[in-house]
Amino acid sequence: MARLPRSGQRGIALPIILIMLTVMLVSSIYLLRASTSTTLTVNNLAYDAALSKEADLGVHAAFEWLSQPSTKALLVADSAANGYVATMNPMWTVSTPAFWTGSVTKDPVGGGSRVEYVIHRMCTFAGTYNATSPANSCMLSAAKQGVAAAVALGSSLGQSSVVYDNQPQLHYVVTARIFGPRGGNVVVQSVVMMGP
Repeated sequence: MARLPRSGQRGIALPIILIMLTVMLVSSIYLLRASTSTTLTVNNLAYDAALSKEADLGVHAAFEWLSQPSTKALLVADSAANGYVATMNPMWTVSTPAFWTGSVTKDPVGGGSRVEYVIHRMCTFAGTYNATSPANSCMLSAAKQGVAAAVALGSSLGQSSVVYDNQPQLHYVVTARIFGPRGGNVVVQSVVMMGP
């Protein structure tokens, strides 16, 4: 039997396999890192959502105080015990330390983080909204009489005239903030409109 001539082996398979393994290793590291980043992002969003729900406790407590009939007489002056400030400086933001002067801290039911809230009446001065000396400037909206719609559902509102109350509604900004245990913080604001 005749032997076929043996061609020289060049060993090309080993470098190709090593290159393929390196590409697969880099790809798996990238996929692992991407899935870890996604998991961290989802966890942070869930954490912020939970803090927002806890911060709503401050908004609800402030609204409950504002909506009591006995509170109306107190709204012309600051009430530090209730977290109420009768004025609001338009230059302030929630990052301004003076914004939180007069705030109240509330402990949540069942544990969790403490919630701080403050209520600002959107007026330049304390006192009645229509005071003339000094001239008070407040954010006002005309109030509709009654809560029900003026026309039936599905009808055009342009066919009837809207009847407004003779007293305007004043704007109150309720701001609540919470500092979470992992360093996160959330600020929630709500605008409440009420008659004087």
